[in-house]
Amino acid sequence: MKRTLTAAVVGLMCLGGAAGAQDARTPSADIVEARQAAMMLSGVAMGSIKAAIDAGQPIASQRFPTRALSRWAHAVPATFPAGSGAEAGVRTNAKPEIWSDRAGFEAKAADYAAAADRLAELAGGEDPAAFAAQWAVVRASCQSCHDGYKAG
Repeated sequence: MKRTLTAAVVGLMCLGGAAGAQDARTPSADIVEARQAAMMLSGVAMGSIKAAIDAGQPIASQRFPTRALSRWAHAVPATFPAGSGAEAGVRTNAKPEIWSDRAGFEAKAADYAAAADRLAELAGGEDPAAFAAQWAVVRASCQSCHDGYKAG
């Protein structure tokens, strides 16, 4: 599982570098593509964690993906700077409400970060039931942001 996640990260990094080398990109277009890749990786991490929970794997095996998820959660607001919506010239599902309701967006992101931090903390423990319950909290927090700020 860890090797699959690592391979996905390396592969996406290579693709990102190749795409950047092919044409001159605007900084806003680059940030949109970077955040889309990071969102994809967070989905991979969530899937990996859920698979481990369902398989009854030791929760300590999830330290890497939970730490990665936590770090991403803290970075989310910074990956949505002004000018990185549809006007960036790259297809994005980011709703304009991200910028028009910035305080609400940042509050949702802070909730997600706190939930992800707790999940990473629990990955260092020995309570699979608490870990599984916290995964559900992270998922719900992530979904609540998507519900309000993601189109499609």
